[in-house]
Amino acid sequence: MPVQPYTAAKKAANERWNKKNKERVRYIAERSKARSFIKKYATDDDLHELLDLITSKLAERPVSDA
Repeated sequence: MPVQPYTAAKKAANERWNKKNKERVRYIAERSKARSFIKKYATDDDLHELLDLITSKLAERPVSDA
């Protein structure tokens, strides 16, 4: 199946959404960078440090009823 062209209207719509949702765009970009770092570059020391940070962060959060 051929790929649909990326139209000027779609580009404009994406730009409007990105401008309106700056915090969400930043969150997605930062999450993507973190995942990429872990998958591609992190050493064992990095992974242990990140695990400690994650454990600490989870301990700070209130317990949910989920």
